[in-house]
Amino acid sequence: MKTEQLVEALVADRAAGRRPISMALAAALALGGAVSLVLFLVDLGVRADIGPALATWRFDLKIAMVLVAFSLAFALCLDCARPDPSGPPMRRLLPLAALAILAVVVELAIVPGTSWGARLVGSNSLICLSAIPLLSIAPLAAVLAILKRGAPASPALAGAAAGLLAATSGATLYAFHCFDDSPLFVVTWYSLAAIPVIAAGALVGRRLLRW
Repeated sequence: MKTEQLVEALVADRAAGRRPISMALAAALALGGAVSLVLFLVDLGVRADIGPALATWRFDLKIAMVLVAFSLAFALCLDCARPDPSGPPMRRLLPLAALAILAVVVELAIVPGTSWGARLVGSNSLICLSAIPLLSIAPLAAVLAILKRGAPASPALAGAAAGLLAATSGATLYAFHCFDDSPLFVVTWYSLAAIPVIAAGALVGRRLLRW
């Protein structure tokens, strides 16, 4: 069987078989997210000043950024689960990159240069680096289990996309505990915290998602 015929057969089989992978992926995220939510409430909890924080643009922007990242990572995962992705999958992350750059530029423009270092380092960087990966474990396992149903063109890339989705899920929870709202902190430390989750997803996906 030619490669093109194999791809068509896989796509047709997936469409005719079980429920759409998007629904299964959403259900898996809900399950993994529920586990992470329990862990979050037991270990971290919502920041004490959540009420006043909601009235600040930096906190609102932080939540918007992690939600945009989550949505785009979800779409990226669906794309990477296909044997015939529609164009370069990583293009889906361009809006997130643009938003992150804009947020950092605005912060640098309105904050004195003498405060850049303090806002970049923040007060929760070490907690951030451990909490986000910890909150990503259950979502990552759930997402990889669902992606195994697909036929990714690149198992490693699909695994990395699963890691990114899990990391953004964990970051969304952690954002409600984190007291550092500066875009400088969020873009830097949330990204660094996501790297080991993405790497783990790629390593596991390379073996688990083969077809």
